[in-house]
Amino acid sequence: MIDVNEALRYLGASGADEELRQRMQTIAREAGQSFAPRYTYRVSVVEHRAEGQWLGDVQLLLPGNSARKMLAECHHAAILVCTLGLTFEQHMRSMQARDMAQAVLLDACGSALVEAGCDAAEKEIAARFPDAYLTDRFSPGYGDLPLDLQPAICRATDSQRRLGVYVTDSCLMNPQKSVTAIIGLADQPQRARIRGCAYCAMKDTCLLRKGGHSCED
Repeated sequence: MIDVNEALRYLGASGADEELRQRMQTIAREAGQSFAPRYTYRVSVVEHRAEGQWLGDVQLLLPGNSARKMLAECHHAAILVCTLGLTFEQHMRSMQARDMAQAVLLDACGSALVEAGCDAAEKEIAARFPDAYLTDRFSPGYGDLPLDLQPAICRATDSQRRLGVYVTDSCLMNPQKSVTAIIGLADQPQRARIRGCAYCAMKDTCLLRKGGHSCED
């Protein structure tokens, strides 16, 4: 099931009129019936080093302040790859040849659907580690986390063999509706640094929020 509001957000039309919303609902329903996201992930112990966050089980270093901040209280982290696969991409190209306006809506639905796949993976990870608190998902390109980490994440998860996902020389995901992400696991509740206060486990007790600020200020 594709969240139509999420698809409209990707389209940049959160305040869409009823006609556009109806068109999006039709495409979302058809896409949700025809395509399903697939994902794979690996979980590693986190070692906090001066040069970055070292995920020893997958031999991956996450450099920079963004990863340090996101994983500061984490003992493990999961690296994730999720995709809609080649069949969606082929359908997208076919739609572009027939009706570009419809293809734009389909593209937004695809973005919402692959994020729903990431949500499903996150729920699975949370179920595997019921005593852990998860951070927001974050991806290469977030803050100062280099985009060129994507090939290493794909290698560490064996995503090309498992999902058919690889990264081009210019660091673009192929198939295009594919994402990589990192999720930290900690022993205490984690603030929602990316998705915002409404999603945060500490939203009702956070002193920063009561003072009119957030942890990103």
